[in-house]
Amino acid sequence: MRIALSQLTTGTDPARNLELIERETRRAAEAGARVVVFPEASMICFGTSLKPVAEPLDGPWADGLRKIAAASRTVVVAGMFTPAPDGRVTNTLLATGPGVEASYDKIHLYDAFGFAESDTVAPGSRVVTIDVDGVRLGLATCYDVRFPELFRAHADAGAVATLLAASWGAGPGKREQWELLVRARALDATLFVAAVDQADPEASGTPVPPKAPTGIGYSLVAGPDGTVRGAAGAGPELVVADLDPAEVGAVRERISVLANRRL
Repeated sequence: MRIALSQLTTGTDPARNLELIERETRRAAEAGARVVVFPEASMICFGTSLKPVAEPLDGPWADGLRKIAAASRTVVVAGMFTPAPDGRVTNTLLATGPGVEASYDKIHLYDAFGFAESDTVAPGSRVVTIDVDGVRLGLATCYDVRFPELFRAHADAGAVATLLAASWGAGPGKREQWELLVRARALDATLFVAAVDQADPEASGTPVPPKAPTGIGYSLVAGPDGTVRGAAGAGPELVVADLDPAEVGAVRERISVLANRRL
C-alpha cells in the first residue's frame, strides 16, 4: 500500500486550509497514494481560539474534506476540532474516502511542557482503526505517541500500521524525542508508524505563537523493525512510502514482543 504524508503549515482560516489540503491531496494521488495523511490541527492551527471554529462531523468543513477525498479517489486523514458536550472541543482525526468513514478523538491530551490542552479540549476514549483495500490501519494523534499501549491496541485489533498526525511542540530535545518515540512505537507494536507533523512555521517565514505546539516538521515513516523508511526536513514536504503488510508478519516472527508480553 502506498501512503503519503503531507507535511504542511496550516493557518487561522479553515477555508484556506481546506484549499491547501485539496491541492496536496491531488499531489499525493498523482504520486499513486491510496491514503494521504495530514497533520493534527489541519482545520486551524494551534495558538488560536478553537471553540468558535469547531464543527460537527456533518458540518461544512468535514463535508469539504469528503468531497476532496471523493474527487481524488483517495482516503484522506486530517485533524479537525469538533464540539464536545461539556463546552470544550474534541481534537478529532477524520478519515474519509472510498469505503472509509471514521473518526478518532485524541485520547491522551498534551498537558506537558507548560501547555494544558485539557483546558480547552476534551479527551476521547475509543481505539479506532480503518480498513483500506483490506489493510487495517490505526489512528493516533501527537501526544499519543508517548503511550505504547495505544499502538499495541492497534496491533491487537489487526492493524499493520498506525497513522499518527501531529502538531509537535518545539523546544530543546523535542526533535530527538519525536524521532525516537515514533521509531520506538513501531518496535513496541511491530507495525509501521507513519507520522506526519505540521511543518515548522519558521521554515516558511510564518510567525510562531508563543508556547503553542505549531509543529517542527521532520515527519517520518518507521518500519515494524524500527528503521526509517522515509523522512522529511523542517519545511513543507510530501513524503511517499510503500507499506508491505507481509513484512509485519515476518518481523513479528523474528521479534515476538507481542506474543511474549506478560503485562
